[in-house]
Amino acid sequence: MPHSARLLNPILIVGCIIITVSFAVRASFGVFQIPIASEFGWLRTDFSMAIAIQNLAWGIGQPIFGAIAEKIGDRKAIVLGALTYAAGMVLSAWSVTPFEHQIYAWLVGFGIAGTGFGVVLAVVGRASSDANRSMSLAIVTAAGSFGQVLGAPTAEWMLTFLPWHQVYIVFAVAILCLVLILPFMRAPQQSIKAELEESMGQILGRALRDPSYTLISLGFFSCGYQLGFITAHFPAFVTEMCGPIQPGGVLHSIGITTTSALGALSISLIGLANIGGTLLAGWAGNHFPKKYLLAIVYTARTLAAVVFIIFPITPISVIVFSLAMGSLWLATIPLTSGLVAHLYGLRYMGTLYGIVFLSHQLGSFLGIWLGGRMYDVYGDYTMVWWIGIAVGAFSAIVHLPIRENRGPTPAAA
Repeated sequence: MPHSARLLNPILIVGCIIITVSFAVRASFGVFQIPIASEFGWLRTDFSMAIAIQNLAWGIGQPIFGAIAEKIGDRKAIVLGALTYAAGMVLSAWSVTPFEHQIYAWLVGFGIAGTGFGVVLAVVGRASSDANRSMSLAIVTAAGSFGQVLGAPTAEWMLTFLPWHQVYIVFAVAILCLVLILPFMRAPQQSIKAELEESMGQILGRALRDPSYTLISLGFFSCGYQLGFITAHFPAFVTEMCGPIQPGGVLHSIGITTTSALGALSISLIGLANIGGTLLAGWAGNHFPKKYLLAIVYTARTLAAVVFIIFPITPISVIVFSLAMGSLWLATIPLTSGLVAHLYGLRYMGTLYGIVFLSHQLGSFLGIWLGGRMYDVYGDYTMVWWIGIAVGAFSAIVHLPIRENRGPTPAAA
């Protein structure tokens, strides 16, 4: 039986491992916010800017690595990404100024692009049958959530006996180990004849002229804003703004005795809940119009954020919000990438999805930087939270006019 006929195959498994490790490291950076800023006496904006640049570099690098993968091969692109990622982590580990962290954040961001969704989803998409593709993309996305489950608590645990810069080195070694499993990742090219007759420039031009592609990109912006802000700032937000954890309670009895530990747990809970949410989105994407599913996801996120911020922030509300937001966290990824593949084909999916993802990362940059900036100005995150609610509502609306039916593919001249 060919790989594409089976849901679970070596390409899917290796893709899941790569995404898990890459995202475990990426999801942990919010845990380092307070330790690094406290050690060097930085403003919150300083470290936030490094994470914001990292997300911007990830977005810029995504279509670049997508094009590299389509020109010289997926595995070579992932090797390049892993080496860049590890180099950025090692150099950041010995940085003592905000400027150094911000410079090396470009390497980390490009490394995430080379080992992240853009390249891996394109490989898995080509290795999957039409019937399995939506669920395959969801499984890989869920692996990113599993990495998030592991990343923040692992970093928090290692920080109890290692200085932060040594934790960075450990993470760099883990990233390099990904190269060892790449021989098992070999995906066939699956494109219909009309797609093969079109060049990258022709398909890209067709997509850029399509209003639906623009709307998909605009909608993905708010996803990046919300995810970027929460990943980078939510642990600190919980540490400083959540009510105390009462001795004798359930959290206290399982070792969550400080709001700092609860902040790390919240990121883990978001990732844990998202595993189920993403798999459900993958299933639903095979049965219902993806644009309406995306509108529902963004509406639900917006409502969850409104309810959370208008009530007192307590350990219980943090846990409930984390589980609610987590169930919607990366549900947008299989739906958005699947929509791009449906509308424009598989041949240059990595590049086309990478451009859409750049919009996502512009949102991440804004959410992360604005979170740090407004914290320094106002002393809390309330204003930036409400901005996130507004952009989430915008995204829910902007998906509705998308034309999901795939038009005829023009032949090459």
